[in-house]
Amino acid sequence: MNTSLLFQLILSLFSGLLLGAIFFGGLWMTVKNLKKTRHPAPLFLMSALGRTLLTLSGFWFVGVWLSPEYQWQRLVACLLGFFLMRHISTRYIESGTTPTTQDLRQ
Repeated sequence: MNTSLLFQLILSLFSGLLLGAIFFGGLWMTVKNLKKTRHPAPLFLMSALGRTLLTLSGFWFVGVWLSPEYQWQRLVACLLGFFLMRHISTRYIESGTTPTTQDLRQ
């Protein structure tokens, strides 16, 4: 494995971690704020649209736009970082800082 590919894969992994932190952090903030707003549906829809567009743009940037070589390898590394951040964020949320479903219904 050459150093250029290794550098690209490490950078892609960290990019996936960043994309995952933005996506799941935004989801967490949206869920926390749904109870505080008078119109939760537009907040949820706009948040979902924004998070999805940002995440897909990030994956496109990492996989396609950076360079034509090693595209699928960079995408796999980015996806691995994204899912790793999903695992980290769900462990953080399960630690007791999450609102219960009864809190959201009130």
